[in-house]
Amino acid sequence: MASADTGDLFGAPPSPKAKANRQPDNVPLAERLRPARIDEVIGQDHLLGPGKPLRLAFEAGKPHSMILWGPPGVGKTTLARLMAHHFDADFIQISAVLAGVKEIREAVERARVNLGMGRQTILFVDEVHRFNKSQQDAFLPHVESGLITFIGATTENPSFEVVGALLSRAQVYVLKSLDEAGLAALLERALSLGGLGIALEEEGGKLLLAQADGDGRRLLNLLEQLATAMRAAGRESADAAFVGEALAPSRRRFDKGGDAFYDQISALHKSVRGSNPDASLYWFCRMLDGGADPLYLGRRILRMAVEDVGLADPRALNTALEAVATYERLGSPEGELALAQAVIYLACAPKSNAVYAAFGAAKRFVAEDGSRPVPVHLRNAPTKLMKELGFGREYRYAHDEPEAYAAGERYFPDELPRDPRFYQPTPRGVEARIGERLAHFRQLDRAAGKQDAREDD
Repeated sequence: MASADTGDLFGAPPSPKAKANRQPDNVPLAERLRPARIDEVIGQDHLLGPGKPLRLAFEAGKPHSMILWGPPGVGKTTLARLMAHHFDADFIQISAVLAGVKEIREAVERARVNLGMGRQTILFVDEVHRFNKSQQDAFLPHVESGLITFIGATTENPSFEVVGALLSRAQVYVLKSLDEAGLAALLERALSLGGLGIALEEEGGKLLLAQADGDGRRLLNLLEQLATAMRAAGRESADAAFVGEALAPSRRRFDKGGDAFYDQISALHKSVRGSNPDASLYWFCRMLDGGADPLYLGRRILRMAVEDVGLADPRALNTALEAVATYERLGSPEGELALAQAVIYLACAPKSNAVYAAFGAAKRFVAEDGSRPVPVHLRNAPTKLMKELGFGREYRYAHDEPEAYAAGERYFPDELPRDPRFYQPTPRGVEARIGERLAHFRQLDRAAGKQDAREDD
């Protein structure tokens, strides 16, 4: 990971000139290093490589409206600015967090002035997902008329957060987090061109990259903080120990309620369902590291127990319940171990979604069917009149029957042409024995003369 010319250092050792000219101005490092040309952009090769969509957009004769969707610090604002520079368009930037109707109107008026001067306008809306529907709709006529070229940036899925009318008029480009190589290249550039006058030992650089977590802007901000700490300590080079002491531990990129949150809980659930305890534990720890509420994870673990393990291992639900109760008693971090144990248990348990599927099928059936009366022999008869009407008269008490099973008895409404079969046990774990027992009961039903035609196989 270290540069080939610097041995075990990231960046060359500071020269005397660099020492005398550290921090050349008060402009943040991320701004000083913002690319001036598309070829200077680090990462996003799937969009900016030769023949790739965004590269072709730059090479086109006219800009088009677009949505840039991706995590923080991957270059959304930079790409929008480069687009405006490439087409010599006026670049207007507003933030959906701070702007309102007034700012939108001012931007539109400025675009009209630009049009009168024969100049294009690119309106860049940062965090566009924070605008409500009416605010987003306000852009539509101006996009359609060509008054503005709209570029929206969002960290949230535009399918859910951007109105359909605006989404249909803009091309969506998905940006990715910077990988390790991209972050390392950015770090090398910052150390050589940022005017910091410092160098990092290899392990210190690795720790810094890990804390950046794919976010280029975070990396540069952390590097600036580190440079300040190094100057205060009179250091020109930093090892891993100093980096760890100088920078407060930062959590992984995690936005509760955002895409990263739901993507990770989805990965945890699917890893448990896929019987991979190691991947399950990885995603569980990733979410804890990102700041997820352990009790939220506990509720999801309970769901996994009933949805994906079910009666293949009835102990799974108790294990999950006990883990949540243990966490509630111990709290963090001690109680997290109980949740981790439940995650591993569920991942290793035999799997069945038969209960989940049966419940869903029964709900659909009831929703679509009429309100059929309860068969007379199953009705309660607490009064004399009810008994005289025959309520419950022909009911057979299962405990008085051989094997505690009333062979041939019927429990569905009489008007149903068939008895629906919702629950289909799997041949795994305890559920395999449940399936054998139900099959035996059906044999007893047939021997007692119950019509097979009334069962929906």
